[in-house]
Amino acid sequence: MKIAILGYGLQGDSAYEYWRSPANQITVCDQDKSLELSADVEKKLGPDYLKDLDSFDLLVRAPSIHPSDIMAANSLDILQKVTTNTNEFFKVCPSRNIIGVTGTKGKGTTSTLIAKMLEAAGKRVHLGGNIGTPPLDLLKANIRPDDWIVLELANFQLIDLKYSPHISVCLMLTPEHLDWHDDIVEYFKAKQQMFAHQISDDFAIYFADNENSQKIAEVSAGHKIPYFAKPGALVADGEITIADQVICRTNELKLLGKHNWQNACAAITAVWQIEQNTETMREVLTNFAGLEHRLEFVREIGGIKFYDDSFGTTPETAVVAIEAFSQPKVVILGGSDKGADYKQLAKTVKDNDVRSVVAVGKTGPVIVQALRSAGYNSVVEGGSTMPEIVQVARAQAKAGDVVLLSTGCASFGLFKNYKDRGGQFKKSVQALV
Repeated sequence: MKIAILGYGLQGDSAYEYWRSPANQITVCDQDKSLELSADVEKKLGPDYLKDLDSFDLLVRAPSIHPSDIMAANSLDILQKVTTNTNEFFKVCPSRNIIGVTGTKGKGTTSTLIAKMLEAAGKRVHLGGNIGTPPLDLLKANIRPDDWIVLELANFQLIDLKYSPHISVCLMLTPEHLDWHDDIVEYFKAKQQMFAHQISDDFAIYFADNENSQKIAEVSAGHKIPYFAKPGALVADGEITIADQVICRTNELKLLGKHNWQNACAAITAVWQIEQNTETMREVLTNFAGLEHRLEFVREIGGIKFYDDSFGTTPETAVVAIEAFSQPKVVILGGSDKGADYKQLAKTVKDNDVRSVVAVGKTGPVIVQALRSAGYNSVVEGGSTMPEIVQVARAQAKAGDVVLLSTGCASFGLFKNYKDRGGQFKKSVQALV
């Protein structure tokens, strides 16, 4: 079979390893002319890498490549040949016990909480998807029929998904990635694919306080269960409960911020459909401190605490990060443009004891304009390197303050990605004297 792997990132490499066999002739297609591949790998590199794909029997799309770009460069029926790492995993996975998690913020945290709760209850669990391990790589762990798989799934994986998990979870959902999608309608339709193929014995779990989440889940044919409301897990009088049973108090959570109350309730509601063990849930929730680059404490120096929330790449994620701290804050905002609106972020900055905003990147001036329109003027420019940005932020802060990297924007331009941005932030903070 002639196979073209379109885009050679982490999932492209995973796809190559999966399909590589004497029976297949594989060609790697990527826009990066400098991509280094072994000499025995067929390749098609450069700006025309998506053209003339009709001769291939199968096209494996990387998440970053929009299906419409493939169609625009070829004949109209070319999409019939397209699959993805995620679609193939659903097709061949030995277990139907798949839990999918999507939303705007909290996917990684919620997916990890679900996996840890199931593991604590004695289940064999595999965690992957957008959180790090490509789905096809999970097959190397010899998945058994009674194992559980937890997949974090973003719109890039979902837009052409042909399967749905047994349990699908939609967290808070706000407009995002409008630089990649044609419009907001397409973005929401992509998210709906995780629920659209469910059957009557499946579960559709959604955030009760978010209309978008509700609309995504309502396309499911399965049992629809809200969280942050009965019969799912909810918060009342400082306690997280489900089915009138107390799991723990909110002040016992190691995860910072009220948005993590939502993530905890989503995870509890998903696991409750499988295992109703309040003790193991409590154990996980009171011990898990969070993932890297998600409100991650870096260091305290001179009474100033530095936090890395580089994973947050939308105004909405910056809002919840700012609201997670009651003390005065110096917030680093800005990056590359994803077509977002910054009005609510500006209002949040004005109303939440932000001592100063350090504006960076291409969207820095846009955010500054939104801040000034909201009546907030304590803004400084951060510079063009992370050490400069951190030095500027430190100079604005006082003992007892928090310096928060939660930019509300994607990282491209000054940094390779959110991991590079967060890594450079932590390195620069550790270098302070």
